[in-house]
Parts: sequence; C-alpha cells; structure tokens
Amino acid sequence: MRLRLYHHSDGARVAYREQGTGPPLILWHSELLSWKEFEPLVEELEHRYRVVLPDLPLHGDSEDRPHHPYSLDWLAEVVAGFCNDVGGSRPMVGGHGLGVELVLRAVAQGKLTPSKLVVMANRLHRGGAGDREWAAWLALARLGAVPGIDRVLMRGAPYALRPGRGRGLSARSNPQATELARQSFANAGGNSNLARSWGAFARTRPNCVQRELIEAYSRIDIPVLLLWPEEDPRCPPAAAEEALDLLPDAQLRLLAQTGHLAAYDDPVAVAREISAFCG
Repeated sequence: MRLRLYHHSDGARVAYREQGTGPPLILWHSELLSWKEFEPLVEELEHRYRVVLPDLPLHGDSEDRPHHPYSLDWLAEVVAGFCNDVGGSRPMVGGHGLGVELVLRAVAQGKLTPSKLVVMANRLHRGGAGDREWAAWLALARLGAVPGIDRVLMRGAPYALRPGRGRGLSARSNPQATELARQSFANAGGNSNLARSWGAFARTRPNCVQRELIEAYSRIDIPVLLLWPEEDPRCPPAAAEEALDLLPDAQLRLLAQTGHLAAYDDPVAVAREISAFCG
C-alpha cells in the first residue's frame, strides 16, 4: 500500500496508506494499534473502494511531537480535517475503538459530515472501564511528563501490547494478531517526545459517561452501521443497542465468533457487511 502524509493546518502530520479505486472509504484503527488493524480487509474492499487507512496521532508513523494539546477535541479536529481533505466531499468513514470515537465526536460537533458512518466496537457514550490494560496504560502514560521517566516509560511501551495480548484480542486466537501487537509499538522505545505526548492525552481523556454524545445521537441524521463483535467483553453489544434506539437512521449487525480484532477473526464477514451497507 502507498504511504502518504496529510498535514493539518497546525502542522500535525497524519500518515496513511491507500489502495484501490472507487469512492473513498476511510477506516480509523483502535487505540494502541495502527493502520495494520484493517489490512486484512483491503483485499476484500479494494475493488469497490479507495480504501484509506490512516494512523491516528500518537500511533504508527503519525504525529507525536509534544507541542500539540492531544485533547479529544484537538484529535477530533485533526480526524475531521483529514477526512475532509483526503476523502473529499462527504466520504464514507468508519473505524474501531478510539478511532471511531473521535469520528463520532467530530460528527457530533459538526466538523465532519460523512455520507455513511461505520461504527465498530468502542465505548460509545459509556465510561472506559471495560479494558483494564488500556486503563492501566493511560495511568502509566500520565507519568510521561515527568523528567527522567519519559524514556523509561517508552522503553516499556512494547510490553503494553505484548504478543500474548494481541492473540487474546482475537476470538479465534489468530497468530497474525500477535504480529500486529508486536509491530504497533516496535519503534517506541526511548521516544521521550512520544511519552510526553501520551502524557498530555492521558491527562485530558475522560473516563465517565459521555452525556454530550448521548444528546448528539438524535442529530446524527446520516446512515450509521453499528458493526459489533459478539465476543468482545471490553465493548459489549448493550452500548450499541442503546445507541441504536437513539440514532435516527441506524442498523446493528453482530459478527459471530469475532472479538476485539474482528478484521483478523473474519475479514470476509466484516468486509461483506461494510460493502452491503456502503453500496
């Protein structure tokens, strides 16, 4: 896949890969992963869409310099700017975990109006206590601003996504998930800039119910696909069912025998649902 860079208005860079022809389909990955989370879908989708897979700031090859705020509002602004610039007028947008959480935030704030929205498993409006390891990583990341601790913190970053955890995120124990986890933070060791930036993000990330999102659901008047794995205890379908009742134009699809890394567990089923929804 071709590597390209988007530069936001404030200089923040977003690395992305793209492949295929047709209308753009932008997919944002989950926290602590990279664009490779959706790589298994490319073969199934590239003949119908221009598949665009960005790295979130703080992840992969994207922005990590500490002079940006890394608040949720800033990240949502960068995500919206990327989608509007790279995807053109009203692209199809979706994602998983933190990636789609930022997309939802951008849509709720009127910064982004996709033609269709694919929402894969994330905490939605609920608090973020479902993934203990993610919560533990955020707690450690808050120490990134402490001089002397920043480099130590990032030397230990690869252990946050140790290979065993990668396989645990797959309901089918897919060995490729192990490689995804290994690669996600392979180059983070000793990166003090990244440590300070993660510290800024962790200090501003709320862990409570997002009432502003609940209030915004009724205003998200675009087609929404809630695409949920059946076997991800971090993001149970109950949250999607609650959102389904509030979104004006939404549908819920459950993916059997899939976990947190649904694109690795059953890429054909995930791609089929996305294609059927996006047209």
